[in-house]
Amino acid sequence: MEKIKKVIQRISEGLELGAAGLVLAGILFFAYGLISKENIFQSLLADPSGFNHYLEQILMLVIGLEFLQMLCRPNADNVIEILIFLVARHMIVGTTTPLDDFVSVISICILCALRRYLHNQKEAEKKSDIFQEEGEESE
Repeated sequence: MEKIKKVIQRISEGLELGAAGLVLAGILFFAYGLISKENIFQSLLADPSGFNHYLEQILMLVIGLEFLQMLCRPNADNVIEILIFLVARHMIVGTTTPLDDFVSVISICILCALRRYLHNQKEAEKKSDIFQEEGEESE
């Protein structure tokens, strides 16, 4: 039974790495598409209304990179970071009302507080583990 669990775990890890590879390939193609537009900056200088679309593309690339990081190192911090970026992207490039903006700001504050709480809790656990190890060594 234990061998089956290990095999399933290795298969799932391989699938996660495969998914991360596909996401990385997509990000690279997307970044190349953004960079290969040689006259993008001239067009932005001539007509600044296209900047919103360009900013949306850049923020999508950032979210893709954060998602890739989450696939490679899944933990609560990475998930919360992605959620913060998604809410911020929606607030920056989306068509929002003042109420939407207010809810977005409140949700970002809650996510940041949750991230800080989890980080402090992790630090406290590390300190208690160190104190336990020191107590065992002195005996």
